[in-house]
Amino acid sequence: MKIRLGYVAISKVIENTTSKTITYTNFKKDKDIKKIYNLINNNLNALEEILNYNIKNNIHFYRLTSKLIPLATHKDVEFDYINPFKNKFKKIGKIIKNNNLRIDLHPDQFAVLNSINKEVVENTIKILEYHYKILDVLNIKDKVIILHVGGNNFGKEKSITRFINNFNKLPEYLKQCIVIENDDKIFNIKDTLYISKKLNIPMVLDYHHYLCNNDGEKIEDYIEDIFNTWHKKTPKIHFSSPKSNLKKEFRAHHDYINLYTFIEFIEKIKFVNKDFDIMIEAKAKDDALYRLVRGLKYKTNYNFIDETSFIINK
Repeated sequence: MKIRLGYVAISKVIENTTSKTITYTNFKKDKDIKKIYNLINNNLNALEEILNYNIKNNIHFYRLTSKLIPLATHKDVEFDYINPFKNKFKKIGKIIKNNNLRIDLHPDQFAVLNSINKEVVENTIKILEYHYKILDVLNIKDKVIILHVGGNNFGKEKSITRFINNFNKLPEYLKQCIVIENDDKIFNIKDTLYISKKLNIPMVLDYHHYLCNNDGEKIEDYIEDIFNTWHKKTPKIHFSSPKSNLKKEFRAHHDYINLYTFIEFIEKIKFVNKDFDIMIEAKAKDDALYRLVRGLKYKTNYNFIDETSFIINK
């Protein structure tokens, strides 16, 4: 069973960001689109640098920021963010393809497909379209856009029904990209797995969210079903650690990963004997990934095949 570790958006080691932006308030003062284009150019240059850094350090799994294109989904801003940068996107896409990197995207909290507000749903579709366009111009074949189920207006059952109904209204190319994730407040692994099977779309397990929001179910009783939703594709998991064990801070992410909780989790689910990837969602980003690796090398006999990938015997 091979496991690969990845991280989200920002490299703490090389201190570069792909999320430089401008507020709408500042933009509307002169509506100078060149300001946005300069930021896009900076963000794409930073993305190329981070990907090359990942490649040299054998980091095969990476999440792009949703903020790559400033104001891309703002309702009062319209501009072409694809064609002026097509050559740069093409170059980055080749880096991704030639090095077999796994890339995904995760829209922020404003993407609520099951909202009771028609305008919010319309904006969510616009957000999904934006994420699709980025993955498409990068020529990523296996497009993954991760979504939470959303809000809980009028109860969980009706909220799930709204998600299913709104999902079924999406164009086919968006449906094929969406992966749903259990959350830390409302929709637990049972709810999310139900929707996943109903719609025949993959489910990503967020283990921290599971710890925050469960009905006492054991993760080892569900992990095989969750992995099977990916069919022939390699499943992925999100992993983070609570900021502290205090109730008010338990849902927040720690800077680093709790080594012992991580090992305990791996030992619980290794019986599935299936390759999968783990996205480290820690505030210290790649620094947290490397600290975790050092701890795993010291505390386990996992067979590391490169800096971020290891094999576990069942």
